[in-house]
Amino acid sequence: MFPKKIDQEFVNQLLLKVEGEQLEFKQQISSQEKIAKTLSAMSNSAGGLILIGVSDQRKLIGIDPDEEHYMIEGANQDFCSPKADLELQVVTINPESIYEEEKYILLVIVHPSKGGTIYVKQRDGTLRAYRRVGEENLIA
Repeated sequence: MFPKKIDQEFVNQLLLKVEGEQLEFKQQISSQEKIAKTLSAMSNSAGGLILIGVSDQRKLIGIDPDEEHYMIEGANQDFCSPKADLELQVVTINPESIYEEEKYILLVIVHPSKGGTIYVKQRDGTLRAYRRVGEENLIA
């Protein structure tokens, strides 16, 4: 599932798959706390890919890669303990017509944790671990 070459063709192949244990589509990151649960769950399971800039209908809508990069890094820094092992790749999506501009998608590669459980800091200061079951993040 982890890519060798990350490009528009690879993104198109991912769009043919269904969300599940190792794949999540996001239109954008609206909450660092919520995405931290996904980072924890994927890290504590088999790892996975999060594709940001994709609608629920699997349409490539694009994002501001700097903003989404900031949100993911902030979630990992501020909510994950210890931090999850991530790789972030911006993928340029070429326009389908001359009237469209290119779009950007952020691919987050979440590696399985090698050094123990990845926890999420809760608002009350406690730590909670998650695991991925199907397309859901469940408390471990």
